[in-house]
Amino acid sequence: MPCYHCEKGMLFGRTHTHHRGVAGGRWKKRAPKKQRIFVANLQPVNLIIDGKEKRVKLCTKCIKRVKKDIRDGKRPFVTFAKLQLKNEVKKAEKEEKKQQVKPVQKKASKKSKPKTNVPLEKKE
Repeated sequence: MPCYHCEKGMLFGRTHTHHRGVAGGRWKKRAPKKQRIFVANLQPVNLIIDGKEKRVKLCTKCIKRVKKDIRDGKRPFVTFAKLQLKNEVKKAEKEEKKQQVKPVQKKASKKSKPKTNVPLEKKE
C-alpha cells in the first residue's frame, strides 16, 4: 500500500557492498550485488477527509512536511485528526475562560480620618 499523498511505495534495486576485491580484479573476489526491495517508511495516521476521520498510511517525509507547515503557520495539505481534536479543545478552553471573567479585587486600604476644611483657631 503506497503513501496516501505522494504514493511512495516499494522500489526494486540492488545491494552493493564496498568490498574492493583483490588486486588484479579477479572475478571471484568482486563485490556481490544482490536483488532487494527498498520499502518506504509508511506510518498509519488518522486524517480528516471530507469531514470524516479516515485511517491511512503516510510516509515519514510527508508527516514531517505537514508538521513543518503547521509550525510555520501555513495550510498543510492534510489535517491530522489528533491535531484537529487538540485545536477544538483549546478553542473550548478559551471560550470558557472568556465566560468566567474574574472581577478585579481592590486591596483593602487603611481608613483615614476624613479631612475637614475648618480653620484652626489662633491662640493669643
